[in-house]
Amino acid sequence: MRNLRFRSAATATTTALVAALALTACGQSDAVGAASKPDTTTASTASTSTPKDEATEKPQDSTGENAQTASNNSSSGKGSSSNKGADKPSDKSNARTTCTGDNTKVTVTNVTRPINHLLVTATNTGSKNCDAYYAPLLGFDDAQSVTQINEDSQPQAVVTLSPGQSAYASIALGGGDGSPTTAAYKLSVSFSGRDNQGSVGSVANLTLPKGTKTNNDTSVSYWQATMADALTW
Repeated sequence: MRNLRFRSAATATTTALVAALALTACGQSDAVGAASKPDTTTASTASTSTPKDEATEKPQDSTGENAQTASNNSSSGKGSSSNKGADKPSDKSNARTTCTGDNTKVTVTNVTRPINHLLVTATNTGSKNCDAYYAPLLGFDDAQSVTQINEDSQPQAVVTLSPGQSAYASIALGGGDGSPTTAAYKLSVSFSGRDNQGSVGSVANLTLPKGTKTNNDTSVSYWQATMADALTW
């Protein structure tokens, strides 16, 4: 009977030990499983992020935004050097010089009205506008001084001639109410400069109409824009 008691106690002790080892083994297995089990929350979150799609993303190149900006600038008149050139064209008509015998054709003709008058015409033959300053400087034949100028005929502005246009000046041969008495054959026509300090450019040498006569009171008007204005003097 004593032997049986000792075996029962030993068996109970062995059973308890096996159970304890089994529990320990299960705990370790669960711990290992928990460590090896992936974090589903983290994996799910990572899978919901949208990767960069290079195929659908707008490319950035020289024909993108810069091209659009250039197109907008072009339509508004900005940007390219060619457009700037169009905004500010080179206008040769604004270039000007002084009218002289070098860039004009000068003629002298007789007129019927008013009597005892000649008409001097200067036509711009150059490619630029030219200014006809003051009055023509006239010399009859071998005169030592220029013909006097009728100061009352001064216009309000300098006469500017575009290419092909003409300026006019009248010569009152008799001056006042006098009658011309001295025969004249040749006429030299010079042009005044802007400062009115003598002549500029070459001289136009003309042959006077047949029968032209002058006297001491012969005078010439300022350059005028029209023939009618010139012949009022």
